[in-house]
Formats: sequence, C-alpha cells, structure tokens
Amino acid sequence: MKRKTVFVAALLLLIPTLTPADQNEGDCAILLHGMGRTAMSMSLIEDALIAQGYTVWNESYPSLSQSLEAFTAPMMESAITYCRDKRAASIHFVTHSLGGIIVRYYLQDHQIDNLGRIVMLAPPNKGSEVADGMKDDFFYQTIMGPNAQMLGTDEHSLPNRLKPIAGEIGIIAGESDGEPWFLPEIPGADDGKVAVERTKLPEMRDFLRVKSGHTFIMRDDAVISQIVYFLENGHFDD
Repeated sequence: MKRKTVFVAALLLLIPTLTPADQNEGDCAILLHGMGRTAMSMSLIEDALIAQGYTVWNESYPSLSQSLEAFTAPMMESAITYCRDKRAASIHFVTHSLGGIIVRYYLQDHQIDNLGRIVMLAPPNKGSEVADGMKDDFFYQTIMGPNAQMLGTDEHSLPNRLKPIAGEIGIIAGESDGEPWFLPEIPGADDGKVAVERTKLPEMRDFLRVKSGHTFIMRDDAVISQIVYFLENGHFDD
C-alpha cells in the first residue's frame, strides 16, 4: 500500500497543473464615459458588471482639455494592459456618447486579439446637429474643447471618416422629451443631443431604442440590464 501511494504521488507530480497566474479570471470590461463627464458617471454600470463577475476598468480621461487623437492610444493601451494583467479571456467595451467614437478611432489602426463585445450608449456615430449649430459659438468652443468641434454631421467630421470596425456591436439609442435644450435643431427622434438615426452603424449586431435622455442614459436600470445581457449573449433582450 505504501509503494502504491508513493507511485501515485510521483505520477501526480508529472501531470502539468495550472497555477493561479495561468488561469483566466473571467472577462474584462473597459468603460468609457462621455464628453465632459467622469468615471463616476459610469459607476452604476461598473457595479452591475462587477456583480456579474467581470473585471472592470473605469477611469476618467481629459475629454474637454485634450483632443481624442492625443489621449486615445495611451489611455486604451493602459486599459487593455490592465485587462491583460488580470488574464481576461475577453476584453469588452461599454461606452457612452464620445466614448463610442474613441473605441472606433482606436480600432482603425489597432487590433485586440481577444476583443469581445462592444455596447455603445447614445453614440454620435454619424455626428450631431448640435455640433453643427454650435461649433462657431465662443462659449461652446471654450467650454466643450477640441473634441466638440469634431462631431459634426458633414462628411469630413471625425465620426463620418471612420471605417467599420471588428467586434460584435450593440447600440442603444435614447429618445426623450426630457432634454429640450437642443431639440429644435435635431430632425426626427432624438435623445436631446443625438438623433436616433445618427447613432447607428452598418456593422452593428443589434440595436435598441429606449425612452431615455442623453445625459443619464448610462444610469437607467433597464439600460444597464440590457448592457449585461448583450455582453453575455451577443444581442439585446427583446
């Protein structure tokens, strides 16, 4: 019996085992807030994803003081490195407004091998009439900074110059009468800042329209549930 025990122990030593450093720790989600906001605006989404077992990167970026062309690459590399250090199986993105343009801009020239799914909330994927109407306003230029000047609807605007990107993309667009400041300038249904039709991308996997305004769509409980559902299933819960 003693010889058998020793033999089994020796055999087990020969079998390769996974150390904690070799094991995936689940999926990672990178959250990107909108223009003029901070990571705090995405905190409810962060809490929901952590509760579902995701590793989450959620940090503020200088959306008003620097152009996205300047900060996107170093910020994204930092976020992706964080996920890789956690040995994430897949890296997902959840974005609000300008955050969606940042992901599209980064993926023009960069590839993420374990890219997962992307959920965009109220993204100005084809620009916004608000940027068209206010781009020459001194106070708008001063307060909103360089990125606000890039989000027009003309064919030369940054969003309209970006090419289709890889990944399974789900887009949630808001429609609300609760943000009336810019409504006269936006044709059709909109969330107060972005027209519903201008949120769409030809490569999107699924699309959802909700009763929510642009400013607080990322804090809507129903929207957060749909984000989690899309990341898990690749489509929204109808």
